[in-house]
Amino acid sequence: MSVDARRSASKIINNKVISSREFRAAKSVGCYLPMQDEVDPSEIIARAWRANKRVFCPVMGKKGNMIYRFLGRDTTLLRNSFGLWEPIDSEIVSARDLDLVITPLVAFDNNNNRIGMGGGYFDRCFSYLRHRQYWRSPKLLGVAFACQEVDEIHPNAWDIRLYGVCSETS
Repeated sequence: MSVDARRSASKIINNKVISSREFRAAKSVGCYLPMQDEVDPSEIIARAWRANKRVFCPVMGKKGNMIYRFLGRDTTLLRNSFGLWEPIDSEIVSARDLDLVITPLVAFDNNNNRIGMGGGYFDRCFSYLRHRQYWRSPKLLGVAFACQEVDEIHPNAWDIRLYGVCSETS
């Protein structure tokens, strides 16, 4: 996708997320800081701040774990070894305490299966949701461009399915 196409699609996706029931109900939102080719969720973060929601960003640990740290307007950020911006020296929250988590992905299907970047951070962090009988917090909402949708993903036993996926066309 061109830069303009990504920017335009990101704006549509941001607006869909912001107007969703899940976003409006959330008091705490987990949201990533994007890489160049991902959906840019900056308007989701800005709207969350304006609505006095608490925003937390994923931070990758050295042992394959992922935690969430508070992200405020003045939070200090540092690039990690993957080139991703992460908050440093701010409050840590358990993933279980988040209401909504906005997550990027590489590919998705219409069963809300996802393929991530391959590190397994997401699946390990939310592994407690694997055997759920009903949906518990947080609601995991993938954001992706329509061109990332595939016919079918055959999930592994450890893969965590999303609550939903929002693209510029769905």
